[in-house]
Formats: sequence, C-alpha cells, structure tokens
Amino acid sequence: MNTAKEISKIDGKNFLREALAVEQDVLQRKLELSARSITHNGVMGEVNEKHFVEILQRYLPRRYAVTNGIVIDCNGSTSDQIDAVIYDPHYTPTLLDQQSHRFIPAEAVYAVLEVKPTLNKGYLDYAGEKAASVRRLERTSVPIRHAGGEYAPKPLFQIIAGIVAANVDWVDGCASIAFENALQALPKEKSLDCGVALSDRAFNTFSGSIKISGATGALAVFIFSLLHQLQTVGTAPAVDWLRYGAVLGDGGT
Repeated sequence: MNTAKEISKIDGKNFLREALAVEQDVLQRKLELSARSITHNGVMGEVNEKHFVEILQRYLPRRYAVTNGIVIDCNGSTSDQIDAVIYDPHYTPTLLDQQSHRFIPAEAVYAVLEVKPTLNKGYLDYAGEKAASVRRLERTSVPIRHAGGEYAPKPLFQIIAGIVAANVDWVDGCASIAFENALQALPKEKSLDCGVALSDRAFNTFSGSIKISGATGALAVFIFSLLHQLQTVGTAPAVDWLRYGAVLGDGGT
C-alpha cells in the first residue's frame, strides 16, 4: 500500500503539511550533523550553504538560479562573498567563472541570503552588512526591444535580503520583542526582508510590518513567502552591456 497516497486521499492539507515538515526536519538534522562533526568553521559554513542552496534549487522555478558568489557592477565594484544569491540565469551570464568562484552582475540579482548557525543580533547585523554590500552597487537598466517596438527601462527594485539558521538564541525565539527590536534597528540599506530559524519560526517584512509564522512549518512559510515576493518583483532589468564593456576599453561602443 502506498501510505502517502492514502494519507493524501484522507486529508490533503495535512499530507502536504507533514511532507514539508519532514523536509524541514531533514534540513535541520543536516545542519546539526555538520555542527557536531565538522571541526573547521569555514568548511562547516560551506557545507551548510550547499544544504540550503539544494533546498532552494528544488523549490524555485527554473527561471531562477541559486549559487554562492560575489556580485559585481558595471564599474567593477564588488560585494562581499554571499552565501546564496538568487539571480536571473536566462538573460544574464555569470562572469569570470573559475571552478566554484564566479561574479554575478548586479542587475541579475533578485535576492541574497546568509546561512548561519543561529539567529542572534550579531548575525542579523552581519547579514545586514552583506546585504548592504550588494545594494550599494550600481545597477543599469536599458530599454527592451520586442517585435512591436520597445519597452521602457524597468524600474529598479530593492534587492531582497534574508537569513537562514538552524537555531535562534533569544529565549522566546523569533516571537520575542528583542528579536523584533534587533530587526527593526537595521537601516533600510541593511534591512532583512525574510528569514527562518528551523528550530523555531520564519519571519518576513514584505507587507511593511514584521510577520512571524507559527511554531510549525517554518521552512515552508519561508519558502512560499519568498516565492510570492519574487513573483511580485517580476523580471530583472535588462543589463547595459556597453557600460560593462567600457570598463575594458575606451567606451565599448
């Protein structure tokens, strides 16, 4: 007998809820295993990033790619190293790829996420700094030609930023006033729009106020709220490649 099939017939909502809860439990156990078995902090961080990137790659539509990397702009300025960058792979190539090292043009970036062992004020500030290093970069946007004419340059949106962790340090978790205060203290450039502590809850500020999920299904809430926000953002702006070319020559025209 196919147990999953039978459960889905009886209560489809509960089937979906429990299946996603298992996904969260598996990810949390992987992160806990790396914390207990990997003695080098840098290696542990890389392993945890890969675990989380795999989850995102499974749930995000193919129009999005996810990787770690450094974001670069048309002036050659670069961001800090980012744990997980969600970007447009269709119209925008990565640059100067060498094994796992790559530069991602700033125009292609939809979201940047940091993967940390726990949520606390220090890591919120750290993730905010990482987000700011990307948001400070210049992004171009040029008209898009089509069979019937030309679309105007797409207005630039604020790049989504977030944080993912196995645990949370506050006693009351993400539901605590201390957590909300730490999140609200981040200036706009360093603001974090979403996040999740797998042992606790998910949060997002997409509606303008802080929304905290229930105590179960935090990973699912995080993923689906991120998917919704990506839909809201729409497509990435068209890159002005001549600006990038100008860095290499006398104007690239």
